[in-house]
Amino acid sequence: MTRKLFKDGIVLTLDPSIGDFKRADVLVEGSKITDIQPNIEASDCEVIDCSHRIVMPGLVDAHRHTWESVVRNVGADWSLPTYLGSIYYGNIGSKRSPQHDYIGNLLGALEALDAGVTTLLDSSMIISPEHTDEMIRGLRESGTRAVFAHGPPGDGEYWNQESERPHPDDARRVKEKHFSSTDQLLTMGLAIRGPEFSSWDTAVRDIHFTRELDAVCSMHLGFGTWGGSERSIEKLNSAGLLGPDLNVAHANAVSPEEMKMLADKGGSVSVTPEIEMMMGHGYPATGLALENGVRPSLGVDVVTSTGGDMFTQMKFALQAERSRVNDQLLANREMPGNLNISARDVLEFATLDGAKALLLDDKIGTLTPGKEADIITLRTDDLNMFPVNDPIGAVAQSAQTKNVDSVFIAGNAIKRNGQLVNVDLERVRQQATQARDSIFHEYGKPDSVWFGS
Repeated sequence: MTRKLFKDGIVLTLDPSIGDFKRADVLVEGSKITDIQPNIEASDCEVIDCSHRIVMPGLVDAHRHTWESVVRNVGADWSLPTYLGSIYYGNIGSKRSPQHDYIGNLLGALEALDAGVTTLLDSSMIISPEHTDEMIRGLRESGTRAVFAHGPPGDGEYWNQESERPHPDDARRVKEKHFSSTDQLLTMGLAIRGPEFSSWDTAVRDIHFTRELDAVCSMHLGFGTWGGSERSIEKLNSAGLLGPDLNVAHANAVSPEEMKMLADKGGSVSVTPEIEMMMGHGYPATGLALENGVRPSLGVDVVTSTGGDMFTQMKFALQAERSRVNDQLLANREMPGNLNISARDVLEFATLDGAKALLLDDKIGTLTPGKEADIITLRTDDLNMFPVNDPIGAVAQSAQTKNVDSVFIAGNAIKRNGQLVNVDLERVRQQATQARDSIFHEYGKPDSVWFGS
């Protein structure tokens, strides 16, 4: 049936014009949501019992390096310099074959879907056109919605402030072959290096190239020991290059004035709080963004060093920001009253604000009639969720991946009753293991990697 009725759930639309419901129904026709209200009377449709479920928009991960799923958790003790030296500059990341990238993106996207992440920005590191096509094939096969952010190779010829190498021109072919229509689950982005990982003139050319391709422009910027001194956002603003299509990952060390510039031009920030706190990017820019007019999005970033779910990132973002402000109060011998950031805020970062950062908020991010039916349901009778007294708090603070019961993208079932559908997981696991073994064999099997099965 093309009509589905999500019946009697706690419905979190996250659309302020509609509100949330203690109990309501969501009607889906084809790929679109058509109605949300209590007691919808509809015939000739599949009824999905949500009486012990939270019904909400799918989560949006605005910054993830998806291929790294096949080298998962190898970097649990890596700093940022160690990560860059191990993955980039001719090391682990250069040992991949096109088949490795296919299975890496398929595995990584399935991991995200299983955890209720229905949309992600895949910040890729390209080796060849064949690798690129296989990355896209992996994403497409998974059934996810994604922005494929075509990136440059990970070698030193590209990733340094003197680099004059332009973004690979193969992106033109990729756009024409895979992304000629915007009315599809996969859309185009460019993961350019930006002015802190290439020369200024190169960064300018890459931004213009991204806009020529009508793609989201994502770049790593404003973090580590170099981030604050570069004043990159100020330079981009002076050059007239800021805009809604420009997404900045991290931005830990940018100035408040620069964040205001980004806000004034409609740009976005993707905070990856757990990885930033762990690796040494700097303190997450959640509060810095909010205080200066930017609603941040959230991302997992690298599964070399953490898990691929967004529930964890919501918790990290929420508590890191609360702790920052609470510590300022305590230093003045004051106790906190109202906390400075709410559970609803962080849930919006992981849904609507992520959709806005990826220029997809006209399609996803809220449950709104007319939008695509990217819907997840969470079990409320699981012991870590029951009883639900505040559903927003339950999602932001209590929910885990095990609670994700069902996942739908554009009305199509990806996961039902706790299980991914139409996926040969044994094949995926077997090919991912082969890819892992091959990559580390080529790399030389570092002593820090344990090759258990």
